[in-house]
Amino acid sequence: METNRVPHLGSEQAAESFECLTYLPSHPPETPGGTPFWILHLSVALSSQSTSRSILALPNQHPLTQYLTSDRQDTTKPSASICLILPLSSGYVARSDFLSRRLECCPLVQQAVSFVQPIAFVQGVPVCSKDELQQAGVLTKLAHCAVGAIHLHNGVTVDDIDRELQNRLSFSWLLADPIRPRRIAWVQGREDFQSIHRAFEAAAALGIKLVIMDESGHWMQGEGSPGAHLREAFVEVDITPDPGLSGRIVAAVRAYPEAIDGIMTISDVRLAAVAWASRELGLPTERPEAYDIASNKGRTRLLEEERRVQDRGGGKESFVLGSAEELEPFLEAQRGGNLLTFPRIVKPVVGWSSECVARVEDEKELVAAVRRASDRHAASPTPSTAVVVEPYVAGPEVDANLVVLDGEVLFCDISDDFPSEADQAGAGLWANFEETQNVMPSALPATEQVGIRDRLLRSVTGQGFRTGVFHCEARVRNSRCAYRTDQQGIVDLVPDSAASGIDANEQVDVYLHEINARPPGYLETVAVLLVYGVDYYALRLLTAIGGDETARIRALSQPFRDGPQFHLSLLMVHQALAGVMRSQDPVGEFLDSYPDVKANVVDFNSRKRGGDVLVGPGASDLCWVGFLSVVSRESRADLLRRVDHVAKTMTYEIETPDGAVVRARGLA
Repeated sequence: METNRVPHLGSEQAAESFECLTYLPSHPPETPGGTPFWILHLSVALSSQSTSRSILALPNQHPLTQYLTSDRQDTTKPSASICLILPLSSGYVARSDFLSRRLECCPLVQQAVSFVQPIAFVQGVPVCSKDELQQAGVLTKLAHCAVGAIHLHNGVTVDDIDRELQNRLSFSWLLADPIRPRRIAWVQGREDFQSIHRAFEAAAALGIKLVIMDESGHWMQGEGSPGAHLREAFVEVDITPDPGLSGRIVAAVRAYPEAIDGIMTISDVRLAAVAWASRELGLPTERPEAYDIASNKGRTRLLEEERRVQDRGGGKESFVLGSAEELEPFLEAQRGGNLLTFPRIVKPVVGWSSECVARVEDEKELVAAVRRASDRHAASPTPSTAVVVEPYVAGPEVDANLVVLDGEVLFCDISDDFPSEADQAGAGLWANFEETQNVMPSALPATEQVGIRDRLLRSVTGQGFRTGVFHCEARVRNSRCAYRTDQQGIVDLVPDSAASGIDANEQVDVYLHEINARPPGYLETVAVLLVYGVDYYALRLLTAIGGDETARIRALSQPFRDGPQFHLSLLMVHQALAGVMRSQDPVGEFLDSYPDVKANVVDFNSRKRGGDVLVGPGASDLCWVGFLSVVSRESRADLLRRVDHVAKTMTYEIETPDGAVVRARGLA
């Protein structure tokens, strides 16, 4: 395979020349298992006048040329501090945009530019001495050998950036064996480009061609669509999640003119169908039966209950009803039993986003909640009236995401899912469990986090999975921490004085709510990428291809060496009232009005915009208005102070059903 980089300078190519005022090679200490590299630090004059023989001559189409040329427009900048990244060993690039992705939100860096193409072979380059760097043409040759360049902020020292690059690039971004181009059928293209583009960009950087399978008229179908450049083709398929879906996927794959290496979806209601289709086609997949269990909260709960009785003893705590009509005879048979203690949680056995999940305090509320949950999916393409009823667990709730390869956890992140409206005492039957904020990394003790990881791995493998990316939701029953409100009114997860009597060596009691056999939602997946440097979408794409991608899966599961780069709160803006949205871009308008807040927001979007209908907080089909990912490099306490300011400040304008125009606050 040829080395696949930007073209070398030829006599026929137009070129730009840049004078290098200073140049210094450095060689950060190698990290075991990581690709060794060295750094060439350059101070590049932005003036087009050159008086030195230390010239960097680059083709006009070179990414660095384009960047430096645009920088010349700013006459206040006499020079630019540039780092060229040069590998010491040769290999095949694991992901072509690894440099820009791993340096996102780095405070030392203005911009990182990757030079390599997907799955390209890259030749190692030995460290040059200062004498060698003075030779004519050497700087230009090194620019063509670099995998990318970094433009630093003013005042960044060589030691600072060397340490930061050692932290962020301490993984195998070059691999020894050639990587073949691949093709994946992606079932369901998602609702818009903004909510999926990073996944499709990851596929391109991995050298994976995407064939999108979705309904006629989907936004990705047209050649002028926002994501058309990131997919090879669009194939019309009826993706209704009914019993015939797997057969329609099989037919579409067989009819496609090119070989497809794997099929994937991140749609909960289509996961099992994709697995059954993959099995029929002989393509890589986890057991379809495992997806059937994971997609059914009732089967998941009963399996967990069996395991709990085996591990800890005691009686059953939960029950599953086939329909609301089964509740009354069940109640008669259980009078005075353990299964009728309160509070309890009622939810449909299928569903997502905590919709129709209710906390009930007595039998009257139980009857109403079971009826509502049973009716929720009764008329869906795959009808379901079943309901699961389980105990309400008051301990801290967590989101835990696991990257699993052949039963081994390669990476796990745990974040704190802050209390929802329905967690509050006296909230009432129709209060919901919609997320308020999700904070990472978790404040739980390290021992509890290890216990959560290990316990959830048992649950994942117990359902029949061996490899994949799994988004799990759970609570810790016997945690040594609890949510408390401080004197400033700020809520956080802190050590619980009431838990002082708990044996520190006691096994962590993890109560699993559900396993989603896919990456977390788009917002959380992006948040984890920014905090830890691990991209769940990239890893899920690779697991869809199978065993040949083991080396890349292991390499790209490595987080930053020094841990999370900041504390992050994924803050959800909710529908406070029913009506019509009047704010054109509620989150964007708020951030434009508060630049001090915007400076600490790394991701945001408005899902509801001007003219959109808001159904209000009591609807069974929950949908948030927007989100903000707020960060702090200082501390978790500083982060939560920033979040408190946003919660007290942000409003949006809606028109209520009676015609009144009001400012609503959608943050708890």
